Amino acid sequence: MRSRYSAFVLGLHDYLLATWHDSTRPAELEADPPGLKWLGLEVRRAQEDSDRATVEFVARSKLGGRAHRLHEVSRFVREEKRWYYVDGDFPKAG
Repeated sequence: MRSRYSAFVLGLHDYLLATWHDSTRPAELEADPPGLKWLGLEVRRAQEDSDRATVEFVARSKLGGRAHRLHEVSRFVREEKRWYYVDGDFPKAG
């Protein structure tokens, strides 16, 4: 998860696509909006069960003077000793 966050910060779309499972991988990624600044990543929970894992995280960013939070529970799968992002859900605020 941390390596994918770093790739988002650095705009490394090739890495993001390479670590995205082929069953859900988009053909391409949109460029970040001009002025987007990533501020930090908080991993709240990580759970591994054999070749599957979930990671709950909050990534903070700022765009146009406004703060934003991306809160997701991501699913990963391990194939041939490599982890791939599959998809994620956005928990409801409670």
